Amino acid sequence: MTFSTQVAWTLATRVLMIVNSVVAGIIVAHWLGAKGVGQLAVINVAITTIVQLGSFGLPSSNTYFIAQDQARFRAAAINSLIVALGIGSILALGLSAVAYFRPSWFGDVSPSLIRIAAISIPFQLVVLIGLNILLSVGKVKEFNLLDLIGQSFVLINAFVVLILFSRGLETLVTLNTAASIVVSLVVGLLLLLSARRIADSRWRPDLTLLRRMITYGLKFHISILAGAIMLRADLLVVNHFRGPEEAGVYSVASQFGLLLMLLPGVIATLLFPRVTAEQDARGETTCMVMRYTTIIMFLCCLAAVPFSLLLPLIYGAAFSDATWLLLILLPGVYLMGLESVLVQHFNALGLPRAIPVYWIITLVLNLILVFTLVPRLGAQGAAIASTIGYAAIFALVAVHFHTSTGRSFAEVFVLGSVRG
Repeated sequence: MTFSTQVAWTLATRVLMIVNSVVAGIIVAHWLGAKGVGQLAVINVAITTIVQLGSFGLPSSNTYFIAQDQARFRAAAINSLIVALGIGSILALGLSAVAYFRPSWFGDVSPSLIRIAAISIPFQLVVLIGLNILLSVGKVKEFNLLDLIGQSFVLINAFVVLILFSRGLETLVTLNTAASIVVSLVVGLLLLLSARRIADSRWRPDLTLLRRMITYGLKFHISILAGAIMLRADLLVVNHFRGPEEAGVYSVASQFGLLLMLLPGVIATLLFPRVTAEQDARGETTCMVMRYTTIIMFLCCLAAVPFSLLLPLIYGAAFSDATWLLLILLPGVYLMGLESVLVQHFNALGLPRAIPVYWIITLVLNLILVFTLVPRLGAQGAAIASTIGYAAIFALVAVHFHTSTGRSFAEVFVLGSVRG
């Protein structure tokens, strides 16, 4: 399967996932209101951030080491799954304890809801790591299918709980947790089946390999965790200072911003193992992909401008501010999407120390802006802070790519500007 075909299939999957997310969000908005949307968003952001925290960069580390040598498949997989279940369980207990002893940190969200959702953490870690292991050995179809199935439960559960049975948020969170457990079991089974065809070795931990994986993964982890905090944690700050209603409105705008990043996310996901195998220090493949990503992302963001006007009609009058919030986010979303593809060049070459440092600098800037602007401007302040943060990390990575490869900005971002 060619790279363009892989991108096309993966993009088609992501489009279906977008439809699922949008329809599920509309159902929640009309049945639970802005407050319910905000509460569910806070729960999801808290769990997603914790899952990223507990991954230790192992999803990318697996791709890096297995793509180089598939004989490592079983050892890398068992190492990662043990870490996922062990660390995930600890983090689940920790989050439950925080919800019990510091319920005010989550605003109006019930501690019992946080505890129910926390059960899914180790299982979501298994899914996150397991899917990247499948991707590292070229199982793009399986990767896409399982990702789609897991995400489809967001829509299925919302329909069943809210429309068919007219139940509340607690039942929805419980069913979402159960779905995470089921999907993790399917991912684990597929890893077992894949190992029979790929590697002839025993299922046993390899501490030496685990040490190398974590060493590489931690460098990667700084970037991933900083990015996760920048992309999602501002919602928690809005909820804390302005309440779940305003957080719900902001979650709709930020959700569509994240959906726009799906395309570059797909490209980045598929580009990483390819560039890792090539070890192209001059960035030929990355530049070629970037030139097309630049124009496609621009067209997507341009199309999002008139679409933003429809958000209050789709979600209800209570979400009228979502239009303006999305428009504020769009410039940053565009630049962040480009960065997510461009940085794969450095990830594939072992991740130079400068990249995590850039993320730390940008995260500090973002947090300062969020805690300065949100108390004064609410969700609008969060959108402004996010756009500035996204632009900052893009600028740092783009300049570093220019200086390390000698490629001009035109060669990287402009179609037809190829060095002879």
